[in-house]
Amino acid sequence: MPDSKAAPWPWVRARLSALRPAARPGAAASGAGVPMARTAVVTDSAAALPVGYLRSLPAKSLLTITPMPVMVGSEIYGEGEDDILETIALALAAGTQVKTSRPSPGQFEQAYRSLQQQGYESVVSVHISGDLSGTADSARLAAHRVGIPVQVIDSRTVGMAQGMAVQAAVEAAAGGAGQAGVAAAAEAQAERTKVYFYVPSLEQLRRGGRIGAAASLWGTMLAIKPLLAVDGGKIIPLEKVRSAAKAVARLEEIVAADALARPAGSVRLAVHHFGNPEEAESLAVRLSAALPQCPPPQISSLPAVLAAHAGLGVLAVIVGQEDTAPASLST
Repeated sequence: MPDSKAAPWPWVRARLSALRPAARPGAAASGAGVPMARTAVVTDSAAALPVGYLRSLPAKSLLTITPMPVMVGSEIYGEGEDDILETIALALAAGTQVKTSRPSPGQFEQAYRSLQQQGYESVVSVHISGDLSGTADSARLAAHRVGIPVQVIDSRTVGMAQGMAVQAAVEAAAGGAGQAGVAAAAEAQAERTKVYFYVPSLEQLRRGGRIGAAASLWGTMLAIKPLLAVDGGKIIPLEKVRSAAKAVARLEEIVAADALARPAGSVRLAVHHFGNPEEAESLAVRLSAALPQCPPPQISSLPAVLAAHAGLGVLAVIVGQEDTAPASLST
């Protein structure tokens, strides 16, 4: 299965294509009853949105992604730069310090002002959990500096769990929802989405301050392999397993149990990896076999800002749930 350039889920393509007449703010809708987009969506690169999805957007200006910087040694890189993941992998293997930073308020201010100039009436800005990054704080500072109304949402999650919340916001915006409706769509989707993951070592998460020193002992004592989750915006220990193979098998069981507990036909899955695409593809195949009622999982490398903290060999599965109810057009 292809990596981050894979085509988006069929339901995403179909629903966004149906909303395509609302491509530009101020343009007349060509389809009967299809309102024009009034609200734009902004997010950060931790949302891990696939390239194929971005290419399917009915209007490119509808979604703005602000890159999060990664520092490798003394060099600063931005998401999307050539070979950044390879640079991070080599640095981690060599023991070179790898850190991340939040985007500056000025970056968000520029994005918001640009959207205002393009004719949007409001912005919904959806970001990585505030317990993992200060990105939402930067966005809030910028929101007070611009004339356009900006609602900043702390998604309380990360990766494609955050990305699914962004997708829900974009769909609502493309359907003509106002700021309140777009924000509600993002928040509801984020609440329905879970992140489960396995890392061979907790050391990089400990260095970045994403878990406590005591929790990191899991990865060093008795060859224990940890399973973790994102809950309430924080990374929490889930289970302790004695081998990598058993850890991945248990990850599959947890994901399958979660998916089967949700309404039939509503579940969407995504698989993230860093440096181990074959493992991710094998995991996706097994999940498809265990959950034939779900569309095949979207597979993608972690974005650089997350790979820097998770480290090599991570496998993460995002369990999302599609909202079949029509998006609100509230203002």
